[in-house]
Amino acid sequence: MEFTPKKFNAFLALKLPSAWLCGVRVQQISDEKCTTSVKLKWINQNPFKSMFWAVQGMAAELATGVLVMQAIQNSNQKISMLVASNSATFHKKAKGKIEFLAFDDHEIKTAITQTLATGEGQIFTINATGIDEEGDTVSEFSFVWTIKLKK
Repeated sequence: MEFTPKKFNAFLALKLPSAWLCGVRVQQISDEKCTTSVKLKWINQNPFKSMFWAVQGMAAELATGVLVMQAIQNSNQKISMLVASNSATFHKKAKGKIEFLAFDDHEIKTAITQTLATGEGQIFTINATGIDEEGDTVSEFSFVWTIKLKK
């Protein structure tokens, strides 16, 4: 699959329907950066009329996961991926449209290269930052990803 926002959003509807129903969408993809977004609506709000933290987590994880999936596809190898752990910090209520930005500072490509060279699994961390329409940081997520060669 070519990694375009339109194709990935169709994939999202089929493979991650809960994220799609909550309004999580891929906005932009490149080799180094992925941007996802989600807008506050009735289905993804908490009792305090802001975005439920788990919806923010879905959008943040997707931003990091798209980068990992794309790098794996570009390697032309069968590599599995899994989130080993994650953490988050919340700075203010998430209201309106929130964009999550994730960057790969070559950590993913380095991990894939090492996995292919050694045959051993690798662990690396990718961060995603949620920014509201005013440009304020709403939340920060850190995802520890593991990859290994498929047998």
